[in-house]
Amino acid sequence: MSRMSRSYSALCLALCGFLLALAWTPAVAGAASGTGELIICHTNDMHARVQSEDDWGKAIGLAELAAAVKAVRAEHPATLWLDAGDTIHGMPMINVTKGESMAPLLNEAGLDAMAPGNHDFNYGFEQLLKVSKEMKFPVLCANLVREQNGKQVFPGYKIFRLKGLKVGVFGLSTPETAYSCNPDNVAGLKFQNPVERAREMVKKLRPGCDVVIGLMHLGLNEHSEFTSERIAREVKGIDLIVDGHSHTTLPEGMQVGKTLIVQTGWHDHRLGEVKLKVESHKVTEAKARLLSKEELQQMGVKPDERIERAMAKAQERSEALFQQVVTYSDRKLSGERLVLRRQETELGNLCADAIRWQTGAEIAVQNGGGVRTDLPMGNVTRGDCLAIFPFGNVLRMAEVQGKVIRQMMEHSFAGYPSEFGGFLDFSGMTVTCDPTLPVGHRIKEIKVNGVPLDDERIYTLAANDFLFAGGDGYDMLKGAKIVGESGTCEEVLANYLNQVGMKGIETGRLKMLKELELPPAEADLAEAA
Repeated sequence: MSRMSRSYSALCLALCGFLLALAWTPAVAGAASGTGELIICHTNDMHARVQSEDDWGKAIGLAELAAAVKAVRAEHPATLWLDAGDTIHGMPMINVTKGESMAPLLNEAGLDAMAPGNHDFNYGFEQLLKVSKEMKFPVLCANLVREQNGKQVFPGYKIFRLKGLKVGVFGLSTPETAYSCNPDNVAGLKFQNPVERAREMVKKLRPGCDVVIGLMHLGLNEHSEFTSERIAREVKGIDLIVDGHSHTTLPEGMQVGKTLIVQTGWHDHRLGEVKLKVESHKVTEAKARLLSKEELQQMGVKPDERIERAMAKAQERSEALFQQVVTYSDRKLSGERLVLRRQETELGNLCADAIRWQTGAEIAVQNGGGVRTDLPMGNVTRGDCLAIFPFGNVLRMAEVQGKVIRQMMEHSFAGYPSEFGGFLDFSGMTVTCDPTLPVGHRIKEIKVNGVPLDDERIYTLAANDFLFAGGDGYDMLKGAKIVGESGTCEEVLANYLNQVGMKGIETGRLKMLKELELPPAEADLAEAA
């Protein structure tokens, strides 16, 4: 072999050695792909809580969330912000525009992807599709198709390329959407089996991606057929599930096999963060945490000014829509606090009737503390309905035994005659009460549509989500099997007034066998009112 040939061979060997060494250099050194750190910021079940004043100041606020995520991106460019749905419906400022004012806010915030939640269909599917087209990020859902032709409605997945990492994100929505919102809102759509579709997504993404993430609005409710936990158990190859729907708070996530499930709770009370360590195309470590509003403030997070400006524009647009007249009222109905919280009222009956009408439940109840002002005489605007129901509470329907109905009504009268925000007006039943008897034994008779209550029978009960979460001490309603969900209270009231009116709201559903004197302080207040 000549000297030139030997030199060429040596050069080739040296070059091969250099390339082999380069291939094994960690990505943190900026060389090869498939190794590095990925940060996932995540939210779920915002229910349009975009202002820091929402939920009595418990919500972080979209401007603050965006600022926090931008700070993370500045330090870690390989960062994604994923939202697990129930995002564009919930608060009046957003609802009045049918979700349209949410798109520019989320675009400015910098979301990377979201999955549609069941309440995102509350304006109807076509409206959700319209809003999604205004978003600069994808709405991902692999298990939603059109019944007519089987075509997928939204993209099933997206692959992100971040600092040498390939991250596959696929979306799933709960099949419960078919009955947990107005059926007309999802007419012509089919929610496919999430387990089967998740397997197909993993089969498609796993070979070419370093990280596979499921973005799901499935939840962890024990009554649900399909949950994120079931997906994690039955579908191998998912590194992380960003979940929503059940409003579950998982401070450090929940490990199911090799899959980490994360969820923040609800209403922007927390921002989720997951750090994934990836080595040679595999996730070797995953750590999750939740950051509260107070913690973000302590970290020096300030509201993003661009989002605050966008929020002001959204507010201005909403204020104009609040002036729209939705119906006409022949008379004023009092929303006096002391009356609503201790006795049957026409306004309370009207609200309960609207809830039962909307949900189709056998029984509906409305807590006095959830009604905040009068219904005026004359033209009634959307803003008037909003003033009555300012909290963005969503209606739910559950299956409960008759004995739970009895316990619920006993609790309504437990503090009588003192004012109680949980005092209930109701629709679909009559109640006879003797408040002189011991607490827990004051309800003498309950009739449902004229028939005595059967303690063992299953009834459908409709109320706002606050009560079903155990609000006002209604612990007997927590964990009830939810069989339907609907719009917010102010929307339903407006629709009911417009389509049905006020007929049949006269008092008489509650019969008090004896009366008790008001405590002196409350008597003085009542007289002054």
